[in-house]
Parts: sequence; structure tokens; C-alpha cells
Amino acid sequence: MEITCNRCHQPVDADSCYCPTCGLPQLLYTSEGNAGQVQPEKWTEALSGDASAVEWKPALRVAMLLALPAGLLSCGVSPVGILGLFWMSASAAWVVMIYVRGQRPAWITIGAGARIGLVTGLLAAWIAFAATGISLFAMRYVFGRGNTIDGLWQRVVAQISEQWQAMSPDPQTSAILKGWAIWLQLPEAKAGWMLGGIALLTVAMLAFAVVGGALGARFLARSRRPEI
Repeated sequence: MEITCNRCHQPVDADSCYCPTCGLPQLLYTSEGNAGQVQPEKWTEALSGDASAVEWKPALRVAMLLALPAGLLSCGVSPVGILGLFWMSASAAWVVMIYVRGQRPAWITIGAGARIGLVTGLLAAWIAFAATGISLFAMRYVFGRGNTIDGLWQRVVAQISEQWQAMSPDPQTSAILKGWAIWLQLPEAKAGWMLGGIALLTVAMLAFAVVGGALGARFLARSRRPEI
């Protein structure tokens, strides 16, 4: 028989003394039909509060604190920006851990951790997007490095065009691909590709932040589970 936890509403095996998600002691039903609550000697933490709810005021304070470095490290001009997805997961998990330390109960459900991770990811992604845009604007119009940026884009387009030509030896197809390569040189196409790439990266960063928050809540629940 399977029951659900009174706190986090996750499935719990009937033979289990504690919820595998939040660690709440469960009721044990004897053959006589009497119910008794397990009270292990090592259980010392308060049982009040809803582990599936999030106190957003303290959670946002922690999220904003860690979203700033995560967003700056993940922006397009960061020398370690290639690890942006890792920064997102790590920062979301860290936010959950710091938030939970000041809460009662001293753990949260995986869903609550995922929501905190999503908010952290939104803040960090916005910072990364803003930092990337400001940096590119400054490089082009303040430091006069527009030719460098355009040259880099032209080399990328040339490599893509060569790969397309190698994959499609047919003359008609090659002509179509060459037209696409010429179109990619236009400022509108370049802006569209850059915005599309940033949008895809943002979605990936949010997904990793959600996973990081959920994993942080999961591992924290396991580490704080009372011993029998």
C-alpha cells in the first residue's frame, strides 16, 4: 500500500518510517488498526510549516545576491561563459541551500526548489542578456571594434557556407545555399541570428537552473533526513 506525506504530498511506502522527500515521520498502522506516530530519539527539529510553500521575500534576496555573479559569468563576453549552464545549475542549488537554512521546516520539496531555481535563472539570464548587449554596444560604438566583430561574423558565415557546399554538390542546391550565405551577411540577418542564439541559450540556462534548484532541494532533504 502506498500513502502520501502530510507535508509534501509525495508518495510514501507504507513500510517507510519517514517521507523519502522531506523526512517527515509517518504514521505506522498496526494490525489492530491503531495508529501511532513514530517519535525517534534523534528527531529534534520542528515539524511545523509547509515544505511545498516558498517564502518569496527571503528567497528573492538570496536569488538576487547569487544571480548577479552567475549572470556576469554566463554572459557572451565572459572568458568563462562557455560554462554558463554550469553556473546556472550551481547558483540555483546554492540559493536553495542558503534559503532552506533559515526556514522551518529545514527542507523543501523538489517542486519548491525548482520554482526557486526558475526565479534564480530568470534573474541571472536577464543579467547575462543585459551584460552581453551592453558589452557588444560598447565594443562597437565606444571602443571602435565594429570591424573586428563583423570580421568574426564573416568568417563564421564563410565556414558555414563551405560546409554547406561540401554537403550539397548539386549546382542548383549550391546556388540556393550561396544565396543564403549572402543573406546571412546582411545586418538584419546577423541581428536575427544573434537574438535567436541568445534566446536558445536563455531557455537552456533556465532549464539548468530549474534542475539545479530541484536537485538542491532533493539532496538537502536527504542530508537532513533524521536517522532511525
